[in-house]
Amino acid sequence: TPLSESVIVGAALGSALTGMRPVAEIMFMDFITIGMDQLINQAAKIHYMYGGEACVPMVLRTPEGSGTGAAAQHSQSLEGLLCHIPGLKVVMPSSPYDALGLLKSSIRDNNPVVFVEHKLLYSRKGIVPEEEYLVPLGKSEVKREGTDLTLVALSVMVPRALKAADKLAQEGISIEIIDPRTLVPLDSEAIINSVKKTHRLLIVHEACKRGGFGAEILSQIEESDAFDYLDVPIRRLAGSNIPIPYSPGLEKGAVPQEDDILKTARKLVE
Repeated sequence: TPLSESVIVGAALGSALTGMRPVAEIMFMDFITIGMDQLINQAAKIHYMYGGEACVPMVLRTPEGSGTGAAAQHSQSLEGLLCHIPGLKVVMPSSPYDALGLLKSSIRDNNPVVFVEHKLLYSRKGIVPEEEYLVPLGKSEVKREGTDLTLVALSVMVPRALKAADKLAQEGISIEIIDPRTLVPLDSEAIINSVKKTHRLLIVHEACKRGGFGAEILSQIEESDAFDYLDVPIRRLAGSNIPIPYSPGLEKGAVPQEDDILKTARKLVE
């Protein structure tokens, strides 16, 4: 079969409209752009335009992110672009347990879901029960409880944040780590409640800082009653506003690493 992203998305859309629940894959998130007409103008709009009479229960899996030496055209993180589109749901798991549970929930959902998988997480190991279970969309998870700083981490930044939190704990700094797991819908209530407790917020993601989803999280907190609890301004730690370099050293420097999280967290709790 030809490698045509527009055909892949279009075929999934057509299958969903005829009663199936297709799970399609775009091999690199960069090339989801080729299927944008089918995804944004068709799949995301049909339920609304048909007055709720038609549903599009399709899942579009796609790997994203840097760290494999794949350079600028095979390493992008485009979740922020997709979150802007009404009618799409966007999922970003960080563990094997969440990946399976969220995927099953996505398949059962009657809306188009973009299921974003960071390439560096494919080798991550974790316990996955044999019995049936689901992880609901729109429900975040507190990966680590803390009292000094709320750290919201997306996807591959979750394990990096957990490692940083272990080191900060030895310095007497208590970090609460929240993994949203789904960006649309976003469990903003969990973040709000955490910020009210810690009085500080750091948001970490790999995607470019400009227009990244961290800005949406920041805005929702600033517009909530949690804003009055903040002791310091909210900080975003994100990728540089450049294409991902091919050079290993430059590639690593273009996105947040564990050391960057350590430095930023320390500064926030000074």
